[in-house]
Amino acid sequence: MDVKKKIQANNLFLTLSGVFIASLVTSNLIFQKFFTWDAFGLYDFEISVGIIPYPLTFLVTDIVSEIFGRKRANRVVMAGLFASVFTLCIVLVADLATATEWSPVSNSEFHHVFGVTYIGVGASMVAYLAAQFIDVQLFHFWKKLTKGKHLWLRNNASTFTSQFVDTLTILVLLCSFNIIEWNLFWVLLLNGYLFKVIVALLDTPIIYYMVWVVRKYFKLEGVGAEIPDF
Repeated sequence: MDVKKKIQANNLFLTLSGVFIASLVTSNLIFQKFFTWDAFGLYDFEISVGIIPYPLTFLVTDIVSEIFGRKRANRVVMAGLFASVFTLCIVLVADLATATEWSPVSNSEFHHVFGVTYIGVGASMVAYLAAQFIDVQLFHFWKKLTKGKHLWLRNNASTFTSQFVDTLTILVLLCSFNIIEWNLFWVLLLNGYLFKVIVALLDTPIIYYMVWVVRKYFKLEGVGAEIPDF
């Protein structure tokens, strides 16, 4: 691969990493708002708005895993962890700062919205680490088992498992800290996991298209070929 293609490959990796980190941090900051969604008249979801950007993190790690390999996928996961912890520290400092009399947002309003962010981010980080590493490991397990074939299988099999671990873990932690009432546990578990499964199924054509475009552009030969680390 020539120097120009290496630079472009790194730019692609940085772009995917940026989407991953933005989706992860945003989902942690907005998770306290819940909404209902009538899915085409078939089912009424009651879910957190934080779940809207969060499935993108699994899409990105699957794309990075497929194109760049396990090592770089794990780097993205660790970068997301650092970004989330860094964001948490900023939010805590901002919460401690005293608002001026003319501030559009008062101390109490800010604390009401962001005061439990550290609990939410902490719970999310435990679930995130477990789910993302499971996703990456299972993705490459299926890739090796199928000898690079059947991208749809490793994409969905890894995501379905990791998303269940993520949804279950974060709800147990949030209920344990009384952020969410236990009587909502099962409905939120069902709604959250079902929503993520639907998104995972819908994003399968996206990962197929992106992988096809990248492999064609960078002239990656062979089933399951990856861009080498450099």
